[in-house]
Order: sequence, then structure tokens, then C-alpha cells
Amino acid sequence: MSEDDVRIEVVTTVDDELVAAFQLLIPQLSSSNPPPPATDLQAIVDAPDSVLLIARDERDQDRIVGSLTLAMFRIPTGYRAWIEDVVVDTAVRGRGIGDKLNRVALDHARDAGATTVDLTSRPSREAANRLYQRIGFEQRETNVYRFKL
Repeated sequence: MSEDDVRIEVVTTVDDELVAAFQLLIPQLSSSNPPPPATDLQAIVDAPDSVLLIARDERDQDRIVGSLTLAMFRIPTGYRAWIEDVVVDTAVRGRGIGDKLNRVALDHARDAGATTVDLTSRPSREAANRLYQRIGFEQRETNVYRFKL
């Protein structure tokens, strides 16, 4: 399989296939968060400020093999975008799918008028960090804080 065998789509409909794909993908991304139910996926799809992208493997009956969420929002300093929850199935990693998902997300953000796109990645995700740098993301000198509610 090559990157050309993968099609990136904007999700417009939540169905059993999508829910099942997230049941497979989310545990590969996070051990502390359960896969989202159909209602949560529908809320993402319906939100005007988010884009849910999936990658389909055309050589494997169009199976969903990856996803990415792009959130866009206006703040006083401009229109910004944030990439979250990028995951590619371990069975197909290293074949350019993450690159393709990110580049499609960047095109969406650019077309929507965003001036910057941010993301975070754990240092232990070495391949992902190399990918982001190769695409052109620059590491920022910042602290990321989280307040749990």
C-alpha cells in the first residue's frame, strides 16, 4: 500500500462502520479515554467549528485506517485551528497516511481562513514528532497546562 491507495474524507454521516473504526483506533491513541459513542461522533460532525477526517484504505475494501479532528475558532488575535486526536492504525503506519491526513487538515484550515494551526504530541511519539516537523510544524517554547474538570 502506498499513500496513493489512501483516500481522505470529511465525515458527514455517522454510521456503524465509523463507530466500529473508532473502537479500533482510539485505544491505539489513548489508554485513558474510551472510544466515542455515535452521539459524540455526531456532535463533532454537526459542529460548525470542527472537521472530522478519516483515511480509507482503497486496497482493503475502503476500510477506515486513520482519523484526525480539526477544530477551528476565533479569538481576539485571529482565526486559529488546532489538530487533535491524530491516529493511524498500527497495521498501516509508516506509509504516509498520517502525513496525508495532516496535509488535508492544513488545506481545510487555510481555506477557512485560519492563520495558524497548532497541535501537541507526546515526546514518546517519536515518529509522529518527526512527521510534524517534516510537514513544517515548528516546535514552540511553551508550557501546556491542563485543568481536569
